[in-house]
Amino acid sequence: MATLTKKRKASEAKYDATKAYSVTDASKVVKDITTTKFDASVDLAIRLGVDPRKANQMVRGTVTLPHGTGKTMRVLAIVTPDKEAEAKAAGADFVGLDEYIEKIKGGWTDVDVIITMPSVMGKVGALGRVLGPRGLMPNPKTGTVTMDIGKAVTDAKGGKIDFKVDKAGIIHAAIGKASFDAEKIAENASELLQTIVKLKPSSAKGAYVKSITMSSTMSPGIIIDTKSFN
Repeated sequence: MATLTKKRKASEAKYDATKAYSVTDASKVVKDITTTKFDASVDLAIRLGVDPRKANQMVRGTVTLPHGTGKTMRVLAIVTPDKEAEAKAAGADFVGLDEYIEKIKGGWTDVDVIITMPSVMGKVGALGRVLGPRGLMPNPKTGTVTMDIGKAVTDAKGGKIDFKVDKAGIIHAAIGKASFDAEKIAENASELLQTIVKLKPSSAKGAYVKSITMSSTMSPGIIIDTKSFN
């Protein structure tokens, strides 16, 4: 059995690992037990009562966190020349078309979000083998394939995140940084959770939100009470 470090023991002494906390209280605890020297990410793991193998029970969507993620998002806009100025004005880090298609074919993926337009998806779609495994493939459902390039770039830079239930029925999402005020962490968490609740498939039976855990990088997980989300 692994030996707990002094820091881990000190962290676990500050909360009750068997207790289910409110989102507000969990946000305070996760700040209190984070001991990393860097600004740790705060994450939520939400286990849902769905079967992701069934198309009518797939839960995915986007949400704009009220206080952002705390991460500087690198945005690539793959657009036609007439949309380049709009993308640049909105703050896109990289803007272009064929030159970036070729760079990605060569293995370049040094971005967090790729935004494109319907007329260009024929070229972008051919990059599926590179972009798909990295979660970078643009998708109309997440607002990253659109004619409103400026808004899409602004949303991506401002804290919009995509989420999708995995094969085990769990959604993992980063909702901020440990340096955030506890109130901001709680508000970001609540925004994500409320969005997921609204996306409950009609075919899902029983408890929809089975468990919620909040943690920061290398911290223990804090159990959140699911009653208010079912």
